[in-house]
Amino acid sequence: MYPLRGAVRHYSWGSHTALAELTGRPAPTEEPEAELWLGAHPVAPATVDTEDGAVPLSDLIARDPEGQLGPVCARQFDGRLPFLMKVLAAEQPLSLQAHPSRAQAREGFARENAAGIPLDAPHRNYRDDNHKPEMVVALSRFEALAGFRALTETVEFLRDLGVSELTPYASEFGDNLDATGLRALFTAWMTLPTKSLVELTDAVLSGCERYLDARSGSEDEFTVAARTALELGLAYPEDPGVLASLLLNRVSMEPGDALFLPAGNLHAYLRGTAVEIMANSDNVLRGGLTSKHVDIPELLRVLDFEALDVPWERPHIVGGTSVYVPPVREFALVRAELGLADGASTSVAFGSGAPRIVQCTAGAVELRRGVQTVGLERGESAWIPATDPDVTVRSASAHATVFGATVPLREPTRWPGTGQATD
Repeated sequence: MYPLRGAVRHYSWGSHTALAELTGRPAPTEEPEAELWLGAHPVAPATVDTEDGAVPLSDLIARDPEGQLGPVCARQFDGRLPFLMKVLAAEQPLSLQAHPSRAQAREGFARENAAGIPLDAPHRNYRDDNHKPEMVVALSRFEALAGFRALTETVEFLRDLGVSELTPYASEFGDNLDATGLRALFTAWMTLPTKSLVELTDAVLSGCERYLDARSGSEDEFTVAARTALELGLAYPEDPGVLASLLLNRVSMEPGDALFLPAGNLHAYLRGTAVEIMANSDNVLRGGLTSKHVDIPELLRVLDFEALDVPWERPHIVGGTSVYVPPVREFALVRAELGLADGASTSVAFGSGAPRIVQCTAGAVELRRGVQTVGLERGESAWIPATDPDVTVRSASAHATVFGATVPLREPTRWPGTGQATD
């Protein structure tokens, strides 16, 4: 096991304080810091501190895929780490976006390669041939838009806004309170000419103001949705994503709450800090709320227009350990609350056989493998190769929180369990 140093990514929506404070650096930072990447993605691999010096994790794995990933994982994923773990710090809303399925990613990647679009071109949609299911677990209060709201509720909300300019779009639904009607309405809004978009957005935001004035003090689902539209309208005026927000589930998450977002699920993270884990991909189709490349036709190709409940991911809980196992083969995540109990440090054991990344987000912990130890303070992380024997993570402070990312191998493997370390 080795100390691991993540790669900080600078995007305009990031925080000037959250990641710096997490990793013990001076704040505020000169540039906004949006993501801390802990993985082996070629765009920004984390760095492993080995006996021979600092090595990009991608290089370490490439030198010995079976030793680092284990034979099962190396075989299943062609010698590549299948997940990318991140810490997100959103001070402003992220783009309205969705991710492709594996088949869509392969087709899109090949199509853009054939068209000669450079991998680093700003207008490139597909930067690799992989899908990107993802899960986000809140570290602080975390706000998001996730998935299309039930259509009967959306129709009720749009009617209650009392915006006459919305009436012509009611025909897009008609009697089709299903995915067909939703696709028609969403497409109509996202492809409006600029003049029509500005007029409709202004009318809708005025309607949201009237709606909130009439319901002063209320905090139901629709008032929160109206307030969200107004906030987005201030941050991104004349953006179709403001209208799209009216169709989506508005979610408030507390620490430990998790969302799982499969392919085609429209979403936007609004603010807060969280741990995110995903298949090892950087494929994003954007629809608005961003200064980056937006491709509405391509977004429409990948979107799933089935309305759904908030896509919560419920963990299996054992003591102070939560194990999140979404329905994908690339990743699973463990969140452990550790501390002191009856004079002893509580601990969590991570079994061997699969690659693991451990991130400390609060307090301090000590990783033990036989006589070897690695200490992690808040914001620090470690890489644990598959061939390392079982590693125990124990608290080194009165309270500590750790996240562990791993691969849920189809062959038998042991999931973490909690216990007491008495020495």
